[in-house]
Amino acid sequence: MSLKLGDTVPDFAQDSTEGPLHFHDWAGDSWVVLFSHPKDYTPVCTTELGTVARLKPDFDKRGVKVLGLSVDPVDSHEGWARDIAETQGTALNFPLIADHDRKVSNLLDLIHPKASDTTTVRTVLVIDPTKKLRLTLTYPASTGRNFAEILRTIDSLQLTDNHKVATPADWRQGDDVIIVPSLDDEAAEALFPQGWTAQKPYLRLVRQPEAVR
Repeated sequence: MSLKLGDTVPDFAQDSTEGPLHFHDWAGDSWVVLFSHPKDYTPVCTTELGTVARLKPDFDKRGVKVLGLSVDPVDSHEGWARDIAETQGTALNFPLIADHDRKVSNLLDLIHPKASDTTTVRTVLVIDPTKKLRLTLTYPASTGRNFAEILRTIDSLQLTDNHKVATPADWRQGDDVIIVPSLDDEAAEALFPQGWTAQKPYLRLVRQPEAVR
């Protein structure tokens, strides 16, 4: 299947480094970042898994669970995890799916034949607590993922889910945000009594509301 934004991410059960993992049960009512790797013992992915392990407290405070996937079996993952701890200085502290039969990779459309018929592309899926797909990113094999950007997009999603705003280019926590165009000035005054700066009638900047988590 080909997942699109807004689709429900299907449930699955598969082996992992933390035992059998039933995705919907494991996710619960949390946000999830699922990121795939083409195979074990790949250099770029080794640095990525170490980075996410170091950033796990930042995901935790946003109510986000992280979940890796690679197409090798658990015993291979366990050996790779030792290398990650040795070279990256942080032990793996989240589950890594052992998708040895490509069941999950095929279900989530993580194998792209023009890249490889057998290994997954390096994709990031951001999934909300209702199991809806909210963001996808797919990287080439040569370019490491930017997990600070992934955290930034989660901040934006969580903020804009709770307030009638959108975030501008390069937005960071604490920056001004945009009042959504569907809100007329009268309705905006009720929600943003402090006022806003209108660069154009359709481009109204306002101080960032507090995110609700």
